Amino acid sequence: MTTGLTTTDPTTTDPTTTDLIDLIALDRTAVQESLRVLRIARDADWERPSTCAGWTLRDLVAHMAAQHHGFAAAARGAGDDRTYWIAPDLGGDPFKVYDESVRHVLAAFAEGGVLERGFTLPEIGGTFTGRVAVGFHLLDYVVHSWDVAATLGVRLDLPRPVVEAALDIARRVPKDPDRRGPGAAFAPVLPTPEEASPLDEMLALLGRSPRWRDR
Repeated sequence: MTTGLTTTDPTTTDPTTTDLIDLIALDRTAVQESLRVLRIARDADWERPSTCAGWTLRDLVAHMAAQHHGFAAAARGAGDDRTYWIAPDLGGDPFKVYDESVRHVLAAFAEGGVLERGFTLPEIGGTFTGRVAVGFHLLDYVVHSWDVAATLGVRLDLPRPVVEAALDIARRVPKDPDRRGPGAAFAPVLPTPEEASPLDEMLALLGRSPRWRDR
């Protein structure tokens, strides 16, 4: 399994299937679920091995906070400044630092016209419409919410429309072997059971096992 999840391929087209999908609301729900699950974490949990190989929960959450700050900067026209994408020191109160990053990105995404702006995302080397960029962020935080929940051994609670929107985006992620594996954003695709839930299908498409602890 690779470390962290960032974005899809820069050639990906608009990840939504209909303009009726409220990407901002779906993304907000996914991000808020990551907060809900992280509130469960106790002091000793921050050093637990996470679903991302080589990362503890602390490492994973620092990455998540950096992505929030980076996407917030991109929404406001400063995404090409890589200092916004540096993982912060979580210090003695990791939840507080993460909560502040959440407030920052949700405020940026709530600004008028954000889906029509250009987002510069240096990790994939391009500028995208806000609608595409927020779709990337939505996929990240459905998956990262699962990462945190799986690491802590608790249940993820996301509404079906949020998971289905993320699944639609995950189906568009390139599956080429040279884009998967060590050093890439995603691990190779895993087999998907015929009766898989939308969440399990999405995880398998991104190389994550729903039964991570059993592997």
